[in-house]
Amino acid sequence: MSTASVSTEEFDVVVLGGGAAGLMAAFTAGQRGKRVVVLEVSNKLGKKILMSGGGRCNFTNLDVMPSNFICENPHFVKSALAQYSQWDFIALVAKHGVDYHEKAHGQLFCDNSSKDILKILIDECQAVNVDLRLNCDTTKVGSDNGYRVETNQGVISGQSLIVATGGLSIPSLGGATGLGYQLAEQFGLNLHATEASLVPMTLSGKWQDLSTAISGVSLPVVVSVASKGFAESMLFTHRGLSGPAILQLSNYWHAGEPIGINLLPNENAAELFIQRKKTNPKSMLSGILTNFLPKSLIAELQSRWWPEHSASTLHEMKNEELQRLGALFNNWSIRPSGTEGYRTAEVTRGGVDVNSISSKTMQVIGQKNLFFVGEALDVTGHLGGFNFQWAWSSGYVAGINA
Repeated sequence: MSTASVSTEEFDVVVLGGGAAGLMAAFTAGQRGKRVVVLEVSNKLGKKILMSGGGRCNFTNLDVMPSNFICENPHFVKSALAQYSQWDFIALVAKHGVDYHEKAHGQLFCDNSSKDILKILIDECQAVNVDLRLNCDTTKVGSDNGYRVETNQGVISGQSLIVATGGLSIPSLGGATGLGYQLAEQFGLNLHATEASLVPMTLSGKWQDLSTAISGVSLPVVVSVASKGFAESMLFTHRGLSGPAILQLSNYWHAGEPIGINLLPNENAAELFIQRKKTNPKSMLSGILTNFLPKSLIAELQSRWWPEHSASTLHEMKNEELQRLGALFNNWSIRPSGTEGYRTAEVTRGGVDVNSISSKTMQVIGQKNLFFVGEALDVTGHLGGFNFQWAWSSGYVAGINA
């Protein structure tokens, strides 16, 4: 991988960004005999791949459907996913002898390390002589009979330009420059507002106090906003709420909106409490709840929801009070103060308007040989390997058309 200074060089395809989508596009174009260069602004390729899935990389999912993606045009993802499916990437992983396993909900992870996935991409690039450049900062892009890219390593020109610069998430990795959005605007494309997504939510006031007090406690819940709900585990943190349920919900949550949390998703809580009052009148509500919830959470909720009955038996509590508490357990409405932002977000929601992009080729409509792929586009996958699959599919489609 050369980081040496260059003057002016010519390639068939210039790829901006050395992440999942960029490397996929690069070796796909290279397999067609194209001369390809990848320009990566940071000091290492595929940094997001390396840190994903706790270092094991949730590289795709067995059950990939268009409904797993959020996009202003829900049909946009269909063509790319059909042209390069999860089975195609699984075959590539198998070809390289990388062992993997399935976790819950069809999620596929490396047995060993996410380095194995990055090695596949780099090996494929090197097999077709893709030129991989690190610490290469793009300062200006012009289009005149192709594309002229000015960088801190000289001027590089290409007949095709593939923009695979990602989004704004995890800026500490060094690649979240917003360059893709700047280029979209330069070429007259519309942008949808960008937000941090697949991200923990923050709380304030008494609910942050509760969350801090039981930080590290996790439990299965159903969380929902008006438009969507998810049955997954939720984690209390020092700042607020996290875990798969909250990360999934963050794709649909908007600032200022309350979320509903069903702490007893398999029970009608009011009916449960009233029934236990009949069968175990001398028991206490906190004792009943220990069969379902962590004791620390019960104690924190008791001090806020039924402090006056903390020493009462069920027999001493009115049915109306048990119904009120049941409603709280089945639909705890809480208004997050925000999210932890791009610092910890797995993806960026929003981005380049897909109505400007051909779904069959990833080429900008009306702008020959300019392609946008991956996270830069207004396509956001659910948690579970779907964002990587979008990188593989969209990168492949641009690579065979560039």
